[in-house]
This record gives sequence, structure tokens and C-alpha cells, in this order.
Amino acid sequence: MSDDLISQLKAMLIEGLRLEDIAPDDLSPDAALFGGGLGLDSIDALEIGVMLDRQFGIKITSGDERNNQIFASVRALAEFVADNRSR
Repeated sequence: MSDDLISQLKAMLIEGLRLEDIAPDDLSPDAALFGGGLGLDSIDALEIGVMLDRQFGIKITSGDERNNQIFASVRALAEFVADNRSR
């Protein structure tokens, strides 16, 4: 997994979720995306899933028991993308 992928995911999240008050450098790769971290919710998770499908050809289902791990942080998301991307 590369720093380029982490940067790409940060930009995708900020633009796709319209996080207007956050710059990519403000988003730590290891900060929690949900709960006390960035504060995203289940609707945001669905939007991230759609973005990952469009950008990388990755399908994530709501019933996947790995979702808590996949969406734990930008770094965890990048590791998942690096291992599963088809584009």
C-alpha cells in the first residue's frame, strides 16, 4: 500500500462526502472514520462503498463482517483497496 493511495482516498472522502472544513493534511491516516474520530455515520459508509465501487471496482456489502475493520481508518481502507482493487 502506498502513500499515494492514502492521499487519493483522503481526497476522495473529502470531496465525495463534502467535508468542506477538512483538508487532506488534517485527516490522519490512522484516525477513526466513525464514532469519535471523523464522526461519519452509516449513510456515509454507504456513500464510501459506492465511491470505492466506482473508483476501484470494489464491492462491499452491508453484511460483510469485516466492515468494522475495513472502515476503521483511512489506512485500513487503503489496505483493503490495495488488496482488492480491480482497477
